[in-house]
Amino acid sequence: MNAPTVAVLISRIRVEEKLLFTALENAGARLKIVQDGDLVFHVDNGHRPFAADVVLERSLSTSRGLYALRLLAQVGIPTVNRYDTAVTCADKVLTSAALNAVAVPQPRARVCFDRDSALTAIAELGYPVVLKPVVGSWGRLLSRINDQDAAEAVLEHKATLGSYQHGIFYIQEYIAKPGRDIRAFVVGDETLCAIYRNSQHWITNTARGGSAENCPITPEIDAICRQAAAAVGGGVLAIDLLEDPQRGLLVNEINHTMEFRNSIEPTGVDIPARVAAYVLDVARTNATLTLPTSLPVSSVSSPIFHT
Repeated sequence: MNAPTVAVLISRIRVEEKLLFTALENAGARLKIVQDGDLVFHVDNGHRPFAADVVLERSLSTSRGLYALRLLAQVGIPTVNRYDTAVTCADKVLTSAALNAVAVPQPRARVCFDRDSALTAIAELGYPVVLKPVVGSWGRLLSRINDQDAAEAVLEHKATLGSYQHGIFYIQEYIAKPGRDIRAFVVGDETLCAIYRNSQHWITNTARGGSAENCPITPEIDAICRQAAAAVGGGVLAIDLLEDPQRGLLVNEINHTMEFRNSIEPTGVDIPARVAAYVLDVARTNATLTLPTSLPVSSVSSPIFHT
C-alpha cells in the first residue's frame, strides 16, 4: 500500500491537532485537513465527500463529529474512532450502560426524567451527589449537591432551562477522592500512560486548573482501563478513574476525542505519535478488507442532538 491518506476532521486547529499533524506526517501519512463546517454529505447515495484511506475525527462539536462518523461509515471510509464507540462515549448514560454490561467498576448512578423521581433517587443514593449533563466535557455544568434544598433548586433550574443537556437527570454518587483523579490513555489494546490530575477543588480537570503529574501504570490501572476501552468498542480513548477508599478504582468517564497536551511532558510518552501509528494501522488493515458501501440503518445507534 502506498502512503495512506489520513483526513483529520477538525473544527479549529488546537495544540493537539498541530501535534497530530506533525506525528502523522512523520509516520509517513499523506495529510488532509478537513473543516467540518465545509462538509456536504449526500445522505441519499454513496457519494464520498472527500477521498481518504482513514479519517481521524477531532471535531469540537460532538454532534458534528457523530453525524460525520455515521455518514463516513455509510460510504465505507474507516474512522478513528468508530461511530459506535464515539456515540457511546459521548453520552454518560450509554457509557454507564456499556460498562455495566461487562461489570466494569464504576460509581453508582441513577437516571431520571422527572424532578420528583430525581429527588427520590438522590435521597436513596445519599448526599452529597454529583449531577451531570448526559453530554458535556471540560467539567462544565457539573453540580455537587450537598442537601435537599440545593437539589430542589438545581433540578428546578435544569427543568426550566429545558435544553437537551438539562432534560435528563444523570445523578452519580460523590466519591471522596484524595484530591486527585487519574486520566489514562488507551490506544488499541494498550494503556500508554496516565496522569494524576491534582486540585484542591472537587473538579480536577486540567481545563479547570488541575495540575498534571505522572501516574505509574499499575496492573490494576492497566486491567480496568483495557476492560473499559473494550466495553465501549476500543480505539483512541482517555479513561477517567476515581480512587474510592473502599472499592478501589472506578471508571468515571471515557473520552473519545481527548486532549493530551498537558500529559506528554509529565508522562514522557509521545502520545500523538502513538495515535498516528494506530490510525495508520487502521488504514492499512482496512485496505486489505472488502469494505461495505453502506451500513443498514439498524446497525448503529441514533446520534445525539446537541452541539
